[in-house]
Parts: sequence; structure tokens; C-alpha cells
Amino acid sequence: MTDLEVISSGMGGVESVLRAEIATCTYCAADLPAGPGPVVQFSSAARILIIGQAPGSRVRASGIPWDDPSGDRLREWTGLSKRDFYDPAKVAMMAMGFCYPGKGQNGDLPPRAECAPRWHERILALLPADRLTLLVGAYAQARYLPQAADASLTARVQAFRSFGPAFLPLPHPSWRSAIWTKRNPWFESEVLPALREAVRERLF
Repeated sequence: MTDLEVISSGMGGVESVLRAEIATCTYCAADLPAGPGPVVQFSSAARILIIGQAPGSRVRASGIPWDDPSGDRLREWTGLSKRDFYDPAKVAMMAMGFCYPGKGQNGDLPPRAECAPRWHERILALLPADRLTLLVGAYAQARYLPQAADASLTARVQAFRSFGPAFLPLPHPSWRSAIWTKRNPWFESEVLPALREAVRERLF
């Protein structure tokens, strides 16, 4: 497809071309033990964007973002139904690494560093300017909240109001977050109500 054909096909055509490019990406295939399998969801209408870490093995197998217990917990935090969560016209999802990075000694390996600079800006350019971006975990926060680079994840989440209305930092919703939330009760009493209200404002 030529540049002129892409432009003339409108935003939907641009989205389709970008999705196809991502789906066939093999840029770091040699470094992926399970091989490439990019997982992403987006459309030009989505006013909520979730930026996570990288797909786990279960998500790698299904090809569905957040298709695991962490995703269940994240939906609970946001108040989103499964139907709305997986509606690309409402919610876009991209990770710091689009492919499963493989298993390390202490869990999954970090997301591949090539993905974010290669794809993020092109996806962000398609999304509405007034979107809410949920930065889930330390990797996403390190890239998109450079002004808080020296703060801990806990400090960033506790200071969530200072990053609004565009960004809202969250801990990763893994099983470990249950321990973290018990140590930080303000997360459930302060952050989650504000998160759910911000989500409702973008959807309804």
C-alpha cells in the first residue's frame, strides 16, 4: 500500500496498516525464547490507554491482553466490565514490550527495550488527546513519568493526583499486589475511587 492509499483510506486504514506491521514484527525474534507474538489492542476512538509491562506466558498463548489473574484484578480496580475492557473503541492496551520475553530466574524477564521506541509514538498519535493513560508498573512509569524517576513506585502511586488528569500510575496487579495493598491501605481508600471516577468520565 502506498502512502497516498493509506492517507486516502482514512484513520481506519492507518490503524489497519499499523496493526499489520505490529503483528508481523520480528525485530527481536532472535532474543525471544517463545518467538514473536505481539499482543496489543487500540483504535482511534479509545479514550483510555493501559500501558503495562509485557505479556506473560498465558497471554502469549491466547493473544488477548491481560488474559490472566492480573487482568482480572486490573478490571476490578478500574470498575470496567470485561465487555468494555476488551472493546478497542473504549480501551487501548499496549505494553512496554509487546511480546512475551521469556522466563528468568525470578519470574518473567524484563520487557524488551526495542518495543516502546519502535511502536509507542505511532500508536499514541492515533489516540484522542484527552485520553486517560494508566501506567501499570515501574517500567511504564519510568518512561512516561521521568519527573518522578527517583521516586519509588509506592511514592509515585501515592502522589497520583500530581500526574493527572492525563496519567495515573498503578502498581502491577500481580498476586504480589495483595501484599502491597495491605501495607498501603490508602490505595483502596483513595486511589481506586479516583481511578474509577476517571475511567467513568472517559467512557460515559
